[in-house]
Amino acid sequence: MTNPALQIQTRFSKIVLRFVLYALLCLFAIYYLLPLFVMITTSLKSLDEIRGGSLIALPSQVTFEPWRTAWSGACTGIQCEGLRPYFWNTILITVPAVFISTLIGALNGYVVAQWRFKGANIIFALILFGCFIPFQVVLLPMARLLGLLGLAGSIQGLIFVHVIYGIGFTTLFFRNFYVTIPAELVKAAKVDGANFFRIFMTIFLPLSLPIIVVTVIWQFTQIWNDFLFGVSFSQGGTQPITVALNNIVNSTTGVKEYNVDMAAAIIAALPTLLVYVVAGKYFIRGLTAGSVKG
Repeated sequence: MTNPALQIQTRFSKIVLRFVLYALLCLFAIYYLLPLFVMITTSLKSLDEIRGGSLIALPSQVTFEPWRTAWSGACTGIQCEGLRPYFWNTILITVPAVFISTLIGALNGYVVAQWRFKGANIIFALILFGCFIPFQVVLLPMARLLGLLGLAGSIQGLIFVHVIYGIGFTTLFFRNFYVTIPAELVKAAKVDGANFFRIFMTIFLPLSLPIIVVTVIWQFTQIWNDFLFGVSFSQGGTQPITVALNNIVNSTTGVKEYNVDMAAAIIAALPTLLVYVVAGKYFIRGLTAGSVKG
């Protein structure tokens, strides 16, 4: 017969442990979210309140002027350029680069995983090796190549760079997903007379939604947050938003506007935050979709 006192003690111990666990999780969440809280509150304060108030205090009077300045420009008595044109530059770079690199990665993964040929493993290993080459190593060769192609300092050049550097990762994602699809499907389709592209379009592509979501989120985040390629291969009006943000934050002209800096940083980070908030659960599902073969 079970001892009632022991049951109560065990239940109480579980409640205490659960409370301690939740308390620790809350502390960690506060620790990691505190910088974001400071950014948001600072972006909603005036400069006078920032200078005379507490860093973590809520704004006594909310103002969206720093956000307008960060987006459109017109900084405190002098004209300066905001993030708006560079935001659209980044969209013009990110959307085509994500689409092209995802499509090429899907085709590469399909070939390497299902269309066995001599040297397929070597080719995949070389593609995989490209994923781990540091960005700094390719700067000079890539700059030279862009110059030869007439794409230096252009949005098309940045699209080309991100597509080339993203193919390794997208191929890896699709290849690991496609190896879990039974090869009998391909054999049966070949018997029915289906060619390379028909098999890809009618069998593999409809099954690829989970890994497409993973690839799109990964590529979107990498390209949107990129600074090194943006600052190295762009000029003037073709710069992405990360370069413009750096220029605003490090500007030494006039009074340092911390509220504008914080608003600009949030604007630059907002698209990637929204992507993970909206599609984060699909990202996790996509990563685990190809983990079990069969």
